[in-house]
Amino acid sequence: MTESEIKPLNWKPDPNVGYTVARRPDGGMNYTFTDVSHATLMHWRDFALQHLYNADRLTRNRYDLRKIQQLTDEAINVAIEANSDPAARNIRLAVLVSSDAIRVALEEILALSSPTGVEMGIFEEEEEAEAWLNRPLTLVV
Repeated sequence: MTESEIKPLNWKPDPNVGYTVARRPDGGMNYTFTDVSHATLMHWRDFALQHLYNADRLTRNRYDLRKIQQLTDEAINVAIEANSDPAARNIRLAVLVSSDAIRVALEEILALSSPTGVEMGIFEEEEEAEAWLNRPLTLVV
């Protein structure tokens, strides 16, 4: 993918939400979360679902949750909803974690998501996550 083929991000920083997002060189996105408040979750949900509606190719995203110590029930439910969207099958998602509690919550999200949803890997090291993301993309059928 060339720079001219990368879609615009349509991201506007908001000081009232606890995450940022940047476009990856491969066209996917890097998300970094500092909290999972209701405002953050609703903002992320709207942003993520809008990008799923426009998904037209296989995409690699990385979520950095290393500053999060616990996922609320609301966060788990919102993630399950997004992961179960049929367009999520076009996503390979690497999640960076720093606690076992987050790892367990992510495994629960994956187990409760649609079987045709996102392909997710959970990592503690950024290099491992990037190596996993950079494997050739294949469509999950």
